Amino acid sequence: MDFLKINGGHGEGGGQIIRSAITLSCITKQPIHLENIRKNRKNEGLKAQHLTAIQILQKISKADVIGAKIGSTELKFVPGNVENLELIEDVKTAGSISLILQVLIPVVSISQKKLSLIIKGGTDVLWSPSMDYTQYVLKEAYSRMGIEFSIEIIKRGYYPKGNGEVKLEVYPSKIKSLTLSKRETNNLKLKCTFSKISIDVIKEKIEMIKEKISKANFNVEIEIKEEEALDSGASLLIYSIDKNSIIGIDGLFDNKKQNFDLDFEKFNNSLGVDESLADMLVVPASLGINKTVFQVKEITEHLETNLFVTSKITGCKYGIGKTSEGFEVIIQGVSNSSIK
Repeated sequence: MDFLKINGGHGEGGGQIIRSAITLSCITKQPIHLENIRKNRKNEGLKAQHLTAIQILQKISKADVIGAKIGSTELKFVPGNVENLELIEDVKTAGSISLILQVLIPVVSISQKKLSLIIKGGTDVLWSPSMDYTQYVLKEAYSRMGIEFSIEIIKRGYYPKGNGEVKLEVYPSKIKSLTLSKRETNNLKLKCTFSKISIDVIKEKIEMIKEKISKANFNVEIEIKEEEALDSGASLLIYSIDKNSIIGIDGLFDNKKQNFDLDFEKFNNSLGVDESLADMLVVPASLGINKTVFQVKEITEHLETNLFVTSKITGCKYGIGKTSEGFEVIIQGVSNSSIK
């Protein structure tokens, strides 16, 4: 067996390497051997959300897998043929559903297949995009790239119990190139969902955020919804969409500080995409026929690592150029011969 070896400790050495590697392994039919998984993390090795993603991909692609267990620092993944499936899955923790969907959506869609999935776990948790970010920001970007999916958030799930529930439908696609240069609109949307927290506290904190938004000369449309969950929690998303930009920033309510952990300046300073979306565009962009181009304020170590791993598996070419306001990322895709 001809395995492509990938050092899971490269660069920022986190979970993104795992997600990109197994995603592209399934799409390109390239067996991979991941070593030093999450080596740079305090608790190294596979976590529950990584394991769930691997196990679902194993079912979808009839893959042979060695090393798929919690804490494993080594994984061999040999994909078969991706199939249409209907599945019900449970992370059994507050592990991030959105990070799992980042793996499943490109694999199924780019492989020209369909997936119907009901999954339980964490919908709005730390170190992960919220489900609203996935539904309103990632969905918009992927749709422009030809990747179509729909999400229904049945129940929210916060840390520590999780138990959120999401229904996902993924449809066959043909990848398109994308250019996102700079935001032109000054119209924003703010969405907030909460459970077991005083509505007065939520409204007070959002009013403070609204003042920051107004001072930055943006118009904002606000939606606040109470959605029952096992644990107390709240999630907030601010986003803007126009022809040349897709930008979002989300944050969770910190119960100790009694405030949202949200850096509005990052949103305000974003160019064509926010730094989280930049990461998520790399995998599909690497498999398109033409160039995908986007502008970002900063090149994160996360993005650099993802570009390196993706290019190693697909053979795509990429470049990063300095601009007067930030950086331009260019990814020249390769239309993979295994994608029919």
